[in-house]
Amino acid sequence: MEKLIIPEQDIINALCVYIARKKDIKPEEVEVELQYDDDTGFSAEVFWSGRQQVLVMSNLIEAIRMWLKEFLHRDPYAGIKLDLDDEEGIFAIIQ
Repeated sequence: MEKLIIPEQDIINALCVYIARKKDIKPEEVEVELQYDDDTGFSAEVFWSGRQQVLVMSNLIEAIRMWLKEFLHRDPYAGIKLDLDDEEGIFAIIQ
């Protein structure tokens, strides 16, 4: 099977839907900032209704699995690797 690249904007969209479902709000009410740190790896800060939450790598993977299954109709248990590029930002490689 060929690898699939999920761009940064789709990861952000996946996290918006993921948080919206958990908090029972609309995805449009969620703001996401993806982050990478050499020590802690990939994470995201999410904001909604004046609140803030930090999501760790496992949350990002869970959101991407949901996106793969529901929006891309792909195997949600495929291998997922996050990567960082100076020009493309953060993206996911699906094997």
